[in-house]
Amino acid sequence: MKVPIKGISVGQKVSPYLLRIGINRNWRSLWYADRKEYQKNVIEDSRIRTFIKSKFAQAAVSYVVIERLADQVKIRIASARPGVIIGRRGADIDRLKGDISTITKKEISVDVIEIKNPSIDATLVAQSIAFQLEKRVAFRRTMKRSVEQALQSGAKGIKISIAGRLGGAEMARRETIRQGSVPLQTLRADIDYGFAEALTTYGKIGIKTWIYKGEVIPERSNNKPRELNPRNTTK
Repeated sequence: MKVPIKGISVGQKVSPYLLRIGINRNWRSLWYADRKEYQKNVIEDSRIRTFIKSKFAQAAVSYVVIERLADQVKIRIASARPGVIIGRRGADIDRLKGDISTITKKEISVDVIEIKNPSIDATLVAQSIAFQLEKRVAFRRTMKRSVEQALQSGAKGIKISIAGRLGGAEMARRETIRQGSVPLQTLRADIDYGFAEALTTYGKIGIKTWIYKGEVIPERSNNKPRELNPRNTTK
């Protein structure tokens, strides 16, 4: 007896960010290297991102973009609290450059990008839920509050999924809440994805968030699609 195989939705199994690279997203590591330098650069990028997110855990860091030139490494940090990273008169930026210089020997430049609406940033929403779970706030209350704030801030849909020993239960389980539209398979949909972990006394709890912000339709001029490089400001 043959068992029919059901189709698996690609949008449910692949990261929404990776699925849309080249359509309405760009890489967060912008560089090219040969085989010998490629592995070294990947390890350096991972160490830089881990160091920045651990050092500025209270700065609400969403993502880090690393661009490598000939002898320079440009780092752009997106944060909802840029003042925590910059410090008084940029003192913390200089200290950060000195710390990163132990990871890479190239010249370093650091820019901070302010996230003006953190309620619709998926990574920051996941981090906020994780922080509240570590403070022993009820998980359903945190999820409902995050959904309400995202919809009030302009999101068209949001989905939050948390998994682990919720509420100190003996057996781990998954709880999911969803409101609005979250079209994961629509490539023109602007969907932000975030992940965070809460370290509780009962173990780790994983939080995943998907936030739908609307559709991004590429502009066309003379029947040619516009370039998707965010550094290109011409239309």
